[in-house]
Amino acid sequence: MSKTEDPNCPSVSTETHQFSSTSSASKDEQQLTTLTDLFSKRHIGPDSNAIKQMLETLGFSDLNELIDRTVPANIRLNRSLKLPGAKSEYAALAQLKEIASKNQIFRSFIGMGYSNCITPPVIQRNILENPGWYTAYTPYQAEIAQGRLEALLNFQTMIIDLTGMEIANASLLDEATAAAEAMSMSYGVSKAKSDVFFVSEDCHPQTIDVVKTRALPLGIEILVGDFKTFDFQTPIFGALLQYPATDGAIYDYREFIETAHKHNALVTVAADILSLTLLTPPGEFGADIVVGNTQRFGVPLGYGGPHAAYFATKEDYKRQVPGRLVGVSKDANGNPALRLALQTREQHIRRDKATSNICTAQVLLAVIAGMYAVYHGPNGLKQIAETIHQLTTLLAAGLQRLGYEISSEAYFDTLRVNLGSQPLQEILDAAKVHQINLRTLDENTVGISLDETTTIQDLIDLWEIFSETDELPFRIDELSANSTLPDVLKRTSEYLTHPAFNRYHSETELLRYIHRLQAKDLSLTTSMIPLGSCTMKLNAAAEMLPVTWPEFGKIHPFAPKYQTTGYQILFQQLEHWLAEITGFDGISLQPNAGSQGEYAGLLVIRRYHEERGETNRNICLIPESAHGTNPASAVMCGLKVVPVKCDSEGNIDIDDLKIKAEKHGKNLAALMVTYPSTHGVFEEGIQEICDIIHNNGGQVYMDGANMNAQVGLCRPADFGADVCHLNLHKTFCIPHGGGGPGMGPIGVKSHLIPFLPGHSVVPMQDENSQSLGAVSAAPWGSPSILVISWMYIAMMGAEGLTEATKVAILNANYIAHCLQDSYPILYKGKNDLVAHECILDLRGVKKSANIEVDDIAKRLMDYGFHAPTVSWPVPGTMMVEPTESESKEELDRFCEAMIAIRREIAAIESGDMDGENNALKNAPHTAESLIVGEWNHPYSREQAAYPAPWLRNHKFWPTVGRIDNAYGDRNFVCSCLPMDAYSDN
Repeated sequence: MSKTEDPNCPSVSTETHQFSSTSSASKDEQQLTTLTDLFSKRHIGPDSNAIKQMLETLGFSDLNELIDRTVPANIRLNRSLKLPGAKSEYAALAQLKEIASKNQIFRSFIGMGYSNCITPPVIQRNILENPGWYTAYTPYQAEIAQGRLEALLNFQTMIIDLTGMEIANASLLDEATAAAEAMSMSYGVSKAKSDVFFVSEDCHPQTIDVVKTRALPLGIEILVGDFKTFDFQTPIFGALLQYPATDGAIYDYREFIETAHKHNALVTVAADILSLTLLTPPGEFGADIVVGNTQRFGVPLGYGGPHAAYFATKEDYKRQVPGRLVGVSKDANGNPALRLALQTREQHIRRDKATSNICTAQVLLAVIAGMYAVYHGPNGLKQIAETIHQLTTLLAAGLQRLGYEISSEAYFDTLRVNLGSQPLQEILDAAKVHQINLRTLDENTVGISLDETTTIQDLIDLWEIFSETDELPFRIDELSANSTLPDVLKRTSEYLTHPAFNRYHSETELLRYIHRLQAKDLSLTTSMIPLGSCTMKLNAAAEMLPVTWPEFGKIHPFAPKYQTTGYQILFQQLEHWLAEITGFDGISLQPNAGSQGEYAGLLVIRRYHEERGETNRNICLIPESAHGTNPASAVMCGLKVVPVKCDSEGNIDIDDLKIKAEKHGKNLAALMVTYPSTHGVFEEGIQEICDIIHNNGGQVYMDGANMNAQVGLCRPADFGADVCHLNLHKTFCIPHGGGGPGMGPIGVKSHLIPFLPGHSVVPMQDENSQSLGAVSAAPWGSPSILVISWMYIAMMGAEGLTEATKVAILNANYIAHCLQDSYPILYKGKNDLVAHECILDLRGVKKSANIEVDDIAKRLMDYGFHAPTVSWPVPGTMMVEPTESESKEELDRFCEAMIAIRREIAAIESGDMDGENNALKNAPHTAESLIVGEWNHPYSREQAAYPAPWLRNHKFWPTVGRIDNAYGDRNFVCSCLPMDAYSDN
């Protein structure tokens, strides 16, 4: 959090001060940057000549004139951001490497749901480090996302098989929030008349922490206790168990679950995914929901994230499952095709009635975990698990020979070691000498968790720590390593029997499989992805390189702070920069998604009112145009949503806002507002809007989705916002990863700093803090990807960031100008200009030619483009956001495609083209549809496949035709089909 310093790391604040100086860059630094060229020239697509041409088209002499006409004068910053001078890629990487070197890579045997692992190089190089995978967007246009959808279907199948459940989603954010989602779902579907949720004291502490945070605003009481002695005299609606327990013990939960079911309670089991290759899966002993983390399947520790959590349950609850589900359907030609299933249950449809506010998954990480299982297969995974278990039993045997007691009779990879008379500090000091981290369970007990990287030498080092000598009193071959897994819980059922998990075990085969899937997906490597509100800008290679540096990747989230000085410097600098960019006084990096940022920000407001004795403030005003996560987040925070009307220009109806703010004045908690507006314009009345809320005792929460139009020009805190979340995966260059990961830090004004998220395992604030608690499993969310935003800001500098914002606004207005004669621009600002995005009104062609917005979206695929945001925030429209990274040539190409499609619509309007059998209704056109069978269309094959001249140089082919979503929802399947179903795709 900004404005706090770690007293145990004095070097952190010193070095932060040196690097984060708000003074201008020195002359030498400026000269060096000039000599090495500005990174901003590579990040920003249009060059000076192109910018001049676009400005001339719009009728402006320079960028400043455009900005003066676009951004209201009363909110302008009118000074440069106080940031360090821009660095070249080489210099920024060198600076970050120096910071990274201050992290100490110890061998961590801490466990607690996190394990060191081996990322197979073929997966690291071809997925994690491959822009073909990490620059793709959420698979809402499924026809051009079949590759990652298949990879996610593999992930879901893996989870279903290993957990023994019937359905699984395409991942959640982390294990702790997945457990919280399970609690919420149980609360909604349980028939028990209770508000009490039982949590086993054997769960991971960070999970208990997050579940408590989530429960409080919902009025749920958390009862933490011993499952072995819980007598169900207190009615509960659900329970959470850990398998194996946080200290490694393996328990048979069958009797507890059976009793819980008799009391109408649902039981969630948080299970270690690798252990399920050897242990009876929870689905076979009665669990209703199974959650966990797939991090140990090839995903680096990264000081806590990002990692793909999993969520599996019974098919009866398919419409209550949080997050995304990949399902199987068919395309227009009858071929199997994949898409996101049952979307009507999600927040963007159900809004305040949604089961969750989650609008992302951890796609890139889920793909890695799924590919890890594909690569190793069932036998390989079992062998890894057996090796780890054998080493654990060997370690236990040696420790027992040294006189230590192992508390658990049954365990998988984690030991609870009773130290007896041996002082804890002596053990910890000896471990430090060996550069080893152990877990302190209490003053007389430590935990040791092994993983797939553990070697015999590691065991020897551990024995030496506990024996306090280099001369062990036994030989390794004297020790027996018999399995401790109880017979009653040994797995007997098969898993991962699908051919996908039994076919690609050589690197050659896996490499080809990965690239076959990649070729089915349109990413930024193919063309621009002009999604409104999603800011699909350049994710520069220099920004991505540090993500896989071991100094960042091999750090356990609960490693002692003295080992993470580099990370602490990174956090403090990034917090300082984000605070300067937004104007806020405090920053929390913990929320690991935009939806989590919304949730955390509203919780901060809720805690603020509570501390002032105003617990009655529970009304949240939300414009009707808001994204669906807004009302869903408000409900999760225990707030009642009251919608606010928008006027004919798309702005918040200030009169309606006044009426509702005054009506609910005594109970007003907050307003949620997006700025620039959801309709893509700078509302002139934003300060008045904020004043109205403040005058009625409320706080202003600003959704930072559109921050890409503000950086360097205006700051949310300056014109009235009290809280704002920032989508680092939008404005600050973290890639979308095919639908995740993301980061959603929040900025707050000084009066809200005491209420920012904390953490029970790694203290974040003073002991007397009024923190709202933890909202993510790891203290700083997903730290390893914060290096991307750090690199972006360091390389752009104040001038580069401001220039990027200006060009983003220029590009959007250029597109609006070029397309306005073909498609009406639905909303414009005071001077007939838009912000960084514009809305094309397509409703007229529905009336004139029966062409739906989806028809245009699918036809754009034939032109090699991903469609803009479809039917949001207004049905029947497209929201276009080109970002600053796209060149004028690319913008022109997109505009030419949209204009050509309008000519195709005109042919339908005039009767020259059939109203049903036309290129738009039949889009997208696959290669197969062009060459197989008869061609029964009144337009040519050439018009279908090559409607624009540039396509002859490079053509992206959709691999399936238009997908029948309704069929897939009626015939719900969320696991792999037989391989022959994909043989021709």
